[in-house]
Amino acid sequence: MTDEPLPEVVRRAGVRRVAELAGVSPATVSRALREGTPVSAGTRERVRRAAASLGYTLPARAATVGVLARFPTRWFFAEAVAGVESVLAVAGHALQLHNVGDPVGRAHFFATLPVRGRADGLIVVASAIDDAERAALDELAVPVVVVGGEMPGRPRIGIDDRAGARAAVQHLVGLGHAEVALVSFDPDEACGQATTRDRRAGWADALDESGSGRGPVLETGAGVEAGDAAAGELLSLPRLPTAVFAMSDEAALGLVRTLRRAGVAVPGQVSVIGFDDHEMAAVADLTTIAQPVRRQGELAAQALLVALDGGEPAGVELPTRLVVRGTTAPPSPR
Repeated sequence: MTDEPLPEVVRRAGVRRVAELAGVSPATVSRALREGTPVSAGTRERVRRAAASLGYTLPARAATVGVLARFPTRWFFAEAVAGVESVLAVAGHALQLHNVGDPVGRAHFFATLPVRGRADGLIVVASAIDDAERAALDELAVPVVVVGGEMPGRPRIGIDDRAGARAAVQHLVGLGHAEVALVSFDPDEACGQATTRDRRAGWADALDESGSGRGPVLETGAGVEAGDAAAGELLSLPRLPTAVFAMSDEAALGLVRTLRRAGVAVPGQVSVIGFDDHEMAAVADLTTIAQPVRRQGELAAQALLVALDGGEPAGVELPTRLVVRGTTAPPSPR
């Protein structure tokens, strides 16, 4: 977790500012401002003076923050939740995780709202909310912050998915690839439609701007198994495209693995670029578009704490960046 100032989110002195002024860690600030915690008298006094000078006080009681995630065990969601938890733990608050990826379980969650009366605020991770679900959340009358996805009227912490996808395809076009295929998320998976739509638009933007051809679109999903399936579809075509953009690193990793097992050289015959900078991307030498996933979770938690304290947090759009590794290269002569 980084310590750079973020005026877009935090509109009042927070625990990090107190920690900087006192020369201690944020966790020490939380301990020093609570009675009966193991902190030296000198440190406690220094922290209290810093807090008083900034007008900072700990919340009157520990809050419980509900986090809604579609696929909590997948890398993106796990990273975002880890970012949320790191901020809440420092501030002395609790996290309550809810899996809303299964359609039946999701319907039951919004019908019964098990967070009612238990959660002081909610963070929705990469999950679009329909009108009925939004109405149910509005009835809770608690602050809501969104990581990725869309929820009009609620602060959103995320990236520009369209610009990131455009940069990925521009890299391939710049290498000389005249046609780029797309391994897409499932467009019928309602909760992820915004991300799918934006990344597909970025893919199309880059190709249309350059005059390059749109290769086949393979709508297989987001995981490694989706990449395996996409590779199978590509191998069944009369001619392989020379380049592929996968909407996630997990799909890209599966794609590269299966193509290589079939004897297709990557990047010799097919260049592959992913999206995320998954923890395994560097190990696999995968070219990708990096996004700061854990940071998004941290900022979402900070924004929610501002809202719980009566403030009005703003949304933040974080930058993505191209990370060039060994799965992309200029096309080889046919």
